[in-house]
Amino acid sequence: MFLIFVGITLFITYYSNKMSKTSSGFYTAGGNITGMQNGIAIAGDYMSAASFLGITALVFSNGFDGLLYSLGFLVGWPVILFLIAEKFRNLDKYTFADITAYRLNAKQIRILSAISALSVIVFYLIAQMVGAGQLIEVLFGLPYALAVILVGILNMLCCIWWNARNYLSANYQSYITSCWIYFYGIYDFISHKI
Repeated sequence: MFLIFVGITLFITYYSNKMSKTSSGFYTAGGNITGMQNGIAIAGDYMSAASFLGITALVFSNGFDGLLYSLGFLVGWPVILFLIAEKFRNLDKYTFADITAYRLNAKQIRILSAISALSVIVFYLIAQMVGAGQLIEVLFGLPYALAVILVGILNMLCCIWWNARNYLSANYQSYITSCWIYFYGIYDFISHKI
């Protein structure tokens, strides 16, 4: 089942990359995504396993105060949408680094944005590798060091794969993930009622 899911994901990535030829096609899917589809995709990202497990851990460790962190995401999106997104679109730029590089020294801004992005990614990947290594150790009985090395290799392959993605493929995959979460949630609810 896992290989089928990976195959479908790679097909979506390949198909959508053939469709996007411009920067507008890469970053915004050429404006061809409906509001409903985009909303369901954002909901799918919000309902991902990382969000559920992270919020559950925050509520467990901090009580009701931990629940407030989950609301930050809901409050942050409209603020970004109303205050920043239109200005980005009017300048025909798609990232914060594009805007600041347009206004300031482009080379220094690109270096600074790359360093800040990579520093955040490194800390995220370290936590992900430790947690996934422990999970693989429990599930498959592999030694912890081997499990962490395997997760590291998978993360590197995922980085290569992510560089091939564009917004259309990311949106389709988030949309499909969201539909699966809805379907499984309804199925689980109905099966426990019967």
